[in-house]
Amino acid sequence: MTKKKIGMVGVGLMGLGIAGNIARHGYPLSLLEHAGNQPLDALKAAGARTFQRGRDLAEAVDVVILCVTGSPQVEDALLSEGGVLQGLRPGSLVIDCSTAIPTSTQRLAGLVKDAGSRFIDAAMTRTPKEAAEGRLNLLVGGDAQVLAECRPILECFAENITHVGAVGSGHQMKLLHNYVSLGSVSLIAEAAACAERSGVPAEVFVQILAQGGGAGVALERLRPFLLAKDPKGLQFTISNGLKDMGYYVAAAQGCDAAHAIADGVHATLKAAAAAEPGALMPELVAFLAKTGAA
Repeated sequence: MTKKKIGMVGVGLMGLGIAGNIARHGYPLSLLEHAGNQPLDALKAAGARTFQRGRDLAEAVDVVILCVTGSPQVEDALLSEGGVLQGLRPGSLVIDCSTAIPTSTQRLAGLVKDAGSRFIDAAMTRTPKEAAEGRLNLLVGGDAQVLAECRPILECFAENITHVGAVGSGHQMKLLHNYVSLGSVSLIAEAAACAERSGVPAEVFVQILAQGGGAGVALERLRPFLLAKDPKGLQFTISNGLKDMGYYVAAAQGCDAAHAIADGVHATLKAAAAAEPGALMPELVAFLAKTGAA
């Protein structure tokens, strides 16, 4: 059976791994040229075509995968002049792997449906390493039959695929996941800063948490920084964390859910992002140790 033609919008750190795995599984691949892309030389050498406009990309493929920063970028990719929406063919499919605001996702899905196409949100968890290995987790919102149709494509780059519910629910679950993840990292970072200022050795701090209630993924991602000032254990910037926390707070406010703790995490990341542009999340420890209660 002829494999569907896939178009990628957003070939950054995550998108590069996704695109590479799609190409390795033999799908005809097209890419949107963009200044934010990673180098495309290897993908082009493997046969990927490139387009300058989203409209032209959409006209040439059966499935468009979006993997961009957030809702403003998703909306721009779809709705701008010469954007993807203008080129969608009847029966084609848009898969949004970005981190996005669920209400925006639902609105865009409606516009895609009005154009005669289908839409699912397939928010990602894990890191660029797992993206390159084809081992992402996908949280999917949308029609179950559409998911079943595109599952072979998703399995090119995902290890676990969970159908959360209707359109937008995948992005809602991603915000919940990221709040727990970022909140846990921020909590341990603040405790580590307190430990440093009070004279508790870093190795003792890590050992005691690892042997008790502080054990888990968040601690392990911070461990290289706590013990050796190596921030690469979590290659996710504070500014990206701030964006995700802003989305979560807005979503919580939108459904009248409690968000006092989230507000505190958001305020902490906002201050750190302003003071340390480009810093990675583990470097939050150094920022908090330096600034103290101020």
